[in-house]
Formats: sequence, C-alpha cells, structure tokens
Amino acid sequence: MALSEMEVDARSGYCAATRTFRSKRADVPLPADPEVDVVGFLASRRHSGVVALVDAASGRRITFTELWRAVAGVASALAAPPISLRKGHVALILSPNSVHFPVAALATMSLGAVLTTANPLNTPAEIAKQVADARPVLVFTTRELLPKLPRAHDLRVVLLESTRLPGNSSDPRIVATIDEISETTPDPARRKDRVTQDDPATLLYSSGTTGPSKGVVATHRNLISMVQIIMTRFRLDGSDKTETFLCTVPMFHVYGLIAFATGLLGCGGTVVVLSKYELPEMLRSINAYGVTYLPLVPPILVAIVAHPKPLPLGQLRKVLSGGAPLGKELIEGFREKYPQVEILQGYGMTESTAIGASTDSAEESRRYGTAGLLSPNTEAKIIDPESGEALPVNRTGELWIRGPYVMKGYFKNTEATQSTLTPDGWLKTGDLCYIDEDGYLFVVDRLKELIKYKGYQVPPAELEALLLTHPEITDVAVIPFPDRESGQVPMAYIVRKKGSKLSEREVMEFVAKQVAPYKKVRKVAFVTDIPKNASGKILRKDLIKLATSKL
Repeated sequence: MALSEMEVDARSGYCAATRTFRSKRADVPLPADPEVDVVGFLASRRHSGVVALVDAASGRRITFTELWRAVAGVASALAAPPISLRKGHVALILSPNSVHFPVAALATMSLGAVLTTANPLNTPAEIAKQVADARPVLVFTTRELLPKLPRAHDLRVVLLESTRLPGNSSDPRIVATIDEISETTPDPARRKDRVTQDDPATLLYSSGTTGPSKGVVATHRNLISMVQIIMTRFRLDGSDKTETFLCTVPMFHVYGLIAFATGLLGCGGTVVVLSKYELPEMLRSINAYGVTYLPLVPPILVAIVAHPKPLPLGQLRKVLSGGAPLGKELIEGFREKYPQVEILQGYGMTESTAIGASTDSAEESRRYGTAGLLSPNTEAKIIDPESGEALPVNRTGELWIRGPYVMKGYFKNTEATQSTLTPDGWLKTGDLCYIDEDGYLFVVDRLKELIKYKGYQVPPAELEALLLTHPEITDVAVIPFPDRESGQVPMAYIVRKKGSKLSEREVMEFVAKQVAPYKKVRKVAFVTDIPKNASGKILRKDLIKLATSKL
C-alpha cells in the first residue's frame, strides 16, 4: 500500500494507519523502460569524470572512454567461440581487487549472464562447493588462484592479468587474459540477447546460521536502484564535481561490488583500487592520488584511531563505514584526531543489494549508534518476533524492509525464499532494531547470529558442523567473542568425549586446516554440556553472556 504524505508523520516517517515507516529521504527515479540492463544504464549516465579506475600499486589509469571500450570488447569476446557466454549462463570471478574486476563484471552482466563471486581466501573445498551450486561456465581468476579451482568441472578460464597469454600455456582451461580480449573489436552484427530489468544480474553467496550459505539472486532492477541511491548519497548525479574513492573493501562482497565495480562508475567518480588492505599502502594511496572518500569497515577505523600519532590523510574529506555499528568512543576518538574528516555509516545486507539505511552528513552521524535514515524508496516495519505485531516508534523488533533493491530470492531454495520474503515483497532481515522518533534506525542485535570478523561474515553453524566431525568432540557451540581489532572472533564451546585430552590448540589447528583464515576459531572453552532450548536450539545468548562476563 502506498503511503500518502498526509498519513506519514514528518518527523519519524511512521504511518500509524499501516504501522509502516517510510524513508524521509526523497525517492529517486528509476528507468521506465523495462529493457534496460544495469550496464547500459551506467554507460548512459552523463558526468564530467575522466579517470574511472586507478591501480594503486602501479599507478595505471583507465579512463571512462577506455573502460567502456574494454567492457564492449570483452563482452564481444565472451559471446564468441570458444567461450560463447549467453544470457542465463553463470560466470565466476575469483580474484582479489584489481582494475580488471569491474571490466569482467560489467562485460558479463551486459550479456545477460549472471555474475557470481568468491572470496580468494576460501579453501579449494569451499570454492568447489560454490562451483557445484552455481554451475559457472566461465571463471575469471589469477594464475596464483588457479590451483583452487576444481578440476572435475569443465570450466573455461580468463586470467585477470595485464599480459598476453603465452603460446605454451600448460593449463588447457585458460583461453585468454582480460587485457587480450579487451582489445576485441565489437561485432555490430552479433545477435544480442534481450536483457530486461527483471532478469538476474548477480548471484552472491550470503552466509547462513543454520545450514550452508545461500545464493542471493539480484536483478538488473535491484542493481539499478542501488546505483541511483549511491549517486544520490554522494550527491554526484548531475554534478560537475567528481570525487576520488579508495577501494579498501573486497569487490567480491556486495559492498565492494555494488559501489566500486558498478555504482560509482556511473557517476564520474574515480576509484583507486587496493589489491588488499594494508595500512601503510592505504595511507600512501590516499596522499598519492588525492583520495577524498574512504569507504571502509570498522577494524580499519580502529587501526587508524589506535595509531599513536595523527596519520597524514591528505585531501580526505569523508570516511564511510559499513559492516557493523561504530561505538561512541571510536567515533569521538576519530573526530578528535581528524576534525576535518566527516565520518558516515551505513546498514545493509546481501539480500538488500547493500545500503538499506545510512547517515549522509556529519550532523546525522552525531546520533551515536545509529545506522542512519532509511534509504530512498524504502519502507520498513518493526515486527515483534513473538506476536508478529508491527511496532511503532522506539520499540524493538525484527526489521522488515521493502524497496526496489530487495533481492529476487535465494538460488534453487524456494523454502528459504518463502521464509525470508513475504508475498507482498517484505524482506525479513533477521536483525533486531528500532526506529526512533526522528526516523533513525538503530541495530540492537542479530537474530541471525552471524559472527562479523573484520567485516567478513562467519556462520557459526558451518564451524559447528566441521567441529562435530572431530572424533573426540561430542557437542559444540560457536559464538561471537568481542575483539577490539577484529570486531568479533569465533569462539568455540566444546564438549569432549569421555577420557579425551583434546587441547585448545588442537581444536584451533583442526579448524584452521580446513577453512579460510577469517573463519578460524580463535578462542576455545571446554564445558560439560551445551545449553539448548526445548526444541534443541543452542542458547547462544547464554554462552555469550558466560564468555563476556569474564571480560
């Protein structure tokens, strides 16, 4: 039901008649033409930007003219034999950040193919699991990561490298390098598949707490909507002023993909790409390239504030934090050292194609603990988890959101889709939140219980399932343990088999050998039993209280 201005409280955005909150930000327009894909939409934006991408390490610059020429060339090469990528096919990017990442992503989506991404830190087993589910026909990766790809699948590989492919390449799966095929002359006679706003564009994997990770399907409309929100947030739409952004967050993640590999390229911003985060290299890049905006995750901000002396931040004007709420102490510590830099925050999830709420000014960020105002085009409900009743201002419940950026559903998982999306389009976020009398969203707790380690999501259920395969472990529960540097670390409560002498170190080593580094168990405690409710669900909050009571 549409909410008229008369029904909505101007201060909070709350409508008592429908028990729904409406964004206080002005709606942003979406293209009326159904046959617009996100790449065509981005390429059609008019702006004054010249340089699109910069490789922080080498200084290589790619102009917008070169970018769109490369995207067209790569798309033509992908559509032709031997790759023959078509609408509905899936292509995987397994790579650290690079200036090649956006080219591969945009070329893939321009053909109507579906883009999926994987964390390069994942183990071969974890990558094989995603490949088996998504069934990509093509992989963009690097020579170093090639051994992580499963051999059993018939995959063609394009290397994300700036060199030409040697004639004696030892791996028959490799068909080209990205620089090689970017020089392809587009074939005007090539038959193009019809791509609409309703077609799938991305398949990003979101961690779960009660089972395996799920593939989140986002459409071209979802991405276009988020591009519009990004342009509005940074006041870039129609502006002659351009900004320089430093990409410290991974492009395989929804945050990095939607902002740096798509959204900002539609509004003339220059994206300086770090292959991986290291504080000295980040500081060098900020100063060398005149960075004005620094999106990051809280652990990076902690490192900046913890430094004994103020760091040289050059022309930096704004820091944008996402992934977890910032505490008052951290915000004030940053402002004291860097009064010239605004600090902004945001809230989002893979299922919402990123930003669901944000603070867009220093004034908005002064409400400590807030995730900000709802994004444009957004409605929200706060639902009592027990009664299912929609709650008013300043009452805590599960956040439901609705907007044009909400995912299409989970890949090949009707049950999960139906439990997360309502028939009328509401996304159940799994987060306990409230919205105050001025319309600001506050995230109180997570129903979904994900552990946030340095911005990465670690599902407790995955580690629990792995630990239960150990012959000396009879029961286990994994919880988030607060950590100043990382945000949270995985902590395991272990019930050993009778007579077992299993040590903390042995438990941690058992896990470390089988998972990506960010999923390692970093604390262990041995107990006689795991507290559970009547239905057998682990009472994690009891264990969290036990662990943190000793701090």
